[in-house]
Amino acid sequence: MTQVQVFDPALCCSSGVCGTDVDQALVNFSADVDWAKQQGLFIERFNLAQQPMAFADNAAVKGLLERSGEAALPITLVDGEVAFAGRYPDRADLVRWLGNPAPTAVAAVAEPAAVKTGGCCSGGACC
Repeated sequence: MTQVQVFDPALCCSSGVCGTDVDQALVNFSADVDWAKQQGLFIERFNLAQQPMAFADNAAVKGLLERSGEAALPITLVDGEVAFAGRYPDRADLVRWLGNPAPTAVAAVAEPAAVKTGGCCSGGACC
């Protein structure tokens, strides 16, 4: 089974989909991750702000950060090898890692109905 690990930049919460200035790329990626997990893909996400030792303990991630700094984030490893640096994989990438070769298997990402506003992760109103 393919193992995907995503090393996120420092985010205020595990998904980064909170606060008043939400990055649409994070909204899309979070939805794609949820979808891929439902399809059986094993995905782990690590947040620099919350899990810095995961970054330090992984030689590939540590080396890339030493050479390129935080601009390399997010970093995606597939089976321990760097697949992407500086951007998130899209749903087509996740489908490929699931082993589904047909591009028609890529479902459209639903736009969120509304993004909650307010302080980041305050009052349990996010993530």
